Order: sequence, then structure tokens, then C-alpha cells
Amino acid sequence: MLSEHRLVELFLQLARIEGLSGCEQEVNQFIRRFLAEIGFRAVEDGAGERHQGNSGNLITKIGSGGDFVVLAHMDTARSTRDLKPVVTGDRITSDGTTILGADNRAGIAAILYNLERAIQDHLALSDFTVVFTIREETDVHGSLFLELPATVRRGFVFDSALRPGRFIYRTYGAQAFQATVRGKASHSGIAPEKGISAIQTAARAIDRLRLGRIDSETTANIGRMNAGTAVNVIPETAIMEGEVRSLQTSKIEATIATIRDSFMQAGTEFGAQIDFSSHWGFRPFHLAADSPTYQTISRVIRQAGLEPVPSISAGGSDANSLNLKGIESVNLGIGAQNPHSNDEFILIEDLHQTAAIVWNLIKKE
Repeated sequence: MLSEHRLVELFLQLARIEGLSGCEQEVNQFIRRFLAEIGFRAVEDGAGERHQGNSGNLITKIGSGGDFVVLAHMDTARSTRDLKPVVTGDRITSDGTTILGADNRAGIAAILYNLERAIQDHLALSDFTVVFTIREETDVHGSLFLELPATVRRGFVFDSALRPGRFIYRTYGAQAFQATVRGKASHSGIAPEKGISAIQTAARAIDRLRLGRIDSETTANIGRMNAGTAVNVIPETAIMEGEVRSLQTSKIEATIATIRDSFMQAGTEFGAQIDFSSHWGFRPFHLAADSPTYQTISRVIRQAGLEPVPSISAGGSDANSLNLKGIESVNLGIGAQNPHSNDEFILIEDLHQTAAIVWNLIKKE
């Protein structure tokens, strides 16, 4: 039988491979070789070309492709090229100088391990589809352009930082916005009255806004500002970038409208031109407790000896994209704790429990 040490070994192999968002080709090649060696064929779609990346999503049909998809993403938010993994008694960390990349190499490892296990130990698999996506860390761009067989109705995404047993059945949505204020440049010492300050206009708009936590399920933030050219020039242009998140689509749209109106009003007051745009990063979803996907994941978690714990997340994942496509999906905890930081770690126990949940999901009953 395939050794359980193989799972850790596979994770460590994957974690060391560079795969920043938009540059997932090395991870892509590793997975394709791995699958080919055990008799499966991965097909790459054109999602990478649409984003000028070097890799597309990888799609593999197991049997006929079935009615559900098992998914993990190939990219990391930060580099793992210089990763020096440290395996201690109960966990895997980096040496503290890089991220570990458990988000989401742990999800990939758990899926590949079980496919290899099934082939080597001659175990029967259900019919299903496996997908490894690109650019999840950049507004789930890869899965937005993912095309799956029409037979696929349910999705199981292995990507949450929560520990195994917990699963995300409901998430916030997020809409990004950009406000560009165009004033008029002038010498700030000789003729300041001839200028229109884009920064002052933006400041007036921002001062009227509620930012941070708006209510129990809505947040708003302006996270970036680019303005001005020199200290002796009235700033002609100021660009603000931010986002709004909420469990309710209507609240996101209403908050975006309030932000836009505040900038428009400030522009009128100062005589500045305002260009405002917004777009969805990901939309919220909410699965009912009696839905097939919710029921299935609760069952396979119990089969792994864990108690299923439904959870709400303020973050997005490929599950948001799948639900938007009408594929009823959840995001499962894999235990990639402190993701995106040099303190990231995963408990070895959680890696094995994630693999157990994957196996209960894909094995033939």
C-alpha cells in the first residue's frame, strides 16, 4: 500500500515549486507529468492566454467526468522558490524567511496522493472531474473563465485555511472600485488659486465616507492612493482604489453607489472631474443545509472521523466562481494556517485528514 509518508513527501515537492499568480507553468508541468505517470491525461484550457499568463487551468476527467468537480489552485500569493521547509514533530513550516505555500499546495497534494493511491492499490474511483486552477490569489481569475462539462453540478474546493472538518457554505462578495480625480495643476507658491487640488477633492470625498466595518456583514476600504507629482505643484490627478465586501449583493451595490456619489459631490464642489468605475471580484454565495453539496460534504467529513462545522468566510475562493456558474460548491478547510505569511504552517495531522476527506469523496461506493 502507498505509504502515508508519501503524502508529506508530495506536499514538500509541490511547495518548493515556484508558482506566483500568472506564472504557474512549473506547477502545471509537475502535475501533468504526475498524472501521466499514473495513467491520467490533463487538458489545459485557454484561461492563461486571456490574462497573459504562462499557464491555463488543468482539467482531468476521471472516468466519464461524473457530476462533481474536485478543485485546488496552483498559484501562491508570494514566492516559494527559496523555500526551506522544516518538518518538526507535528507540523511543517518554512524556515521563517518565506511562506510555506500550504495555500494551496496542500490541496493539490491531497488530491494527487489519492489518485496515485487508487492506481497503485487498485482501488475503484467514482466518475468525477479534477481541476487545478490558475490565478486564484488574484480575484479568482482562473476559475472565472473555467469551462466544465455540462454534467458537473457540484463542486468541492480544497483551499480554506480552516482546519479539516470545517467547510465554508457562505461567503461575502467583493466589488473593487477606482476613483480618479482630475483637477488642475498650478505652481503652489506663485499661483495656487489657479489650480484645483485633486488630493483635496479626494480628501473631501473620503472624509464623508464610512470606512472599515459598515455593519455586521459589510466592510469598505480605500487601500491605495496615487497622487501628485511634486511638492510645489497643485496635484492635478489623484487615483483611489478600494473595495466593498458584504454577505448581501444589495449592500455592496448600495455602498459602492454611496462612495461614487461622495466623489461626484466633491468634484462638483471643487470643480474637478471624477471618473469612477467598479467591478466584481467575486460574488457571495449561500448554500442551504438541505442542498446536495452541503449534505455530501457533511457525510464525507463524518466518514473521516470529524464533526462537520459549517462556516462563513469574508474571503473569496474558486468556490465563488463555481457557484456563480450554477455549480453548487463549498470550500473545505485544509489547515493552511497563517496563509500568505512567513509564519504559515500546516499540521501533519491536518494534511492526512484532508487526504482522508478527499478519499471519502472520490472513492467508488
